[in-house]
Amino acid sequence: MAPVRRFAALGDSLTAGVGDPVEGGWRGWAALLAGGLAREADETGTADGTDQGAVDFRNFAVSGARTRDVAESQLPEALAYRPDVVSVVVGVNDTLRRTFDIAEIAVALDRVCGQLAAEGAVLLTACLPDPGAMLGLPPPLARPLARRQRAVNAVVHALSARYGAVHLHMADAAWVEDRALWSADRLHPGERGHRTIAARFHALLAERGLAGGAPPDREPRRPPPTRADALLWLATAGTGWVVRRCHDLLPQLLRLAAAEVRHAARGTSARLDERAEHALSAALAAVSVSMDVAGPVARMGE
Repeated sequence: MAPVRRFAALGDSLTAGVGDPVEGGWRGWAALLAGGLAREADETGTADGTDQGAVDFRNFAVSGARTRDVAESQLPEALAYRPDVVSVVVGVNDTLRRTFDIAEIAVALDRVCGQLAAEGAVLLTACLPDPGAMLGLPPPLARPLARRQRAVNAVVHALSARYGAVHLHMADAAWVEDRALWSADRLHPGERGHRTIAARFHALLAERGLAGGAPPDREPRRPPPTRADALLWLATAGTGWVVRRCHDLLPQLLRLAAAEVRHAARGTSARLDERAEHALSAALAAVSVSMDVAGPVARMGE
């Protein structure tokens, strides 16, 4: 295959690098991966002394971005950049909004993936763990979020199969439960987690001949966050995050939790899953994708 010259990253705070601090800001898995895509330098070099193996990297991801933000704001920038490889990892913020609509998410994500694939870019995608599990919420609160994230992941699986994406499965229980991979906020990977994501994507790209450099080192340079770090985050940045969610998601989430409790008491919880499946089927039908598409290509830790 032709060498990778340009790598673009689209998405939210996960791809923006939150949880992997470096001097001056965030780094993250995409930046770590970019360093491993370059071909080994030719000993003879070039006439002007430039490194023809170098890969240019642009990170268009923005913290808090939803799928529609990627489609409306980040996609035009990425298309103008004309990347050879482009990551599209988004969806968790959609599940944390009262306006959650799986059909809108499917249409927006199909637009992003379709237009980038039409330009010849190799897509990188990932399905993600649900935030309820990450935060350790009580079951009545966690189940609605889990149901939403499963729907988003199903759409990602379907579109990944349609466009031949390099897909990484990050919703495994082992990945969620390994606290050494996560930052103090319990929602974003820490340095070890970002390095693990980069290394797994690198391995998948190497199989396609698209990663000519050395894989990113999985060992972090900084110690993992402590319980004190988690408490400090909650007392500072975490307070603002909770307040924002109280205005947006929390009232609806409480109603959803109440419905979970009522259906559990009546023995009719399956109806909630059936409604979610119906909404998912309609969403996939809107982008003409079958529910029986191929599953994930790789799982974290394999």
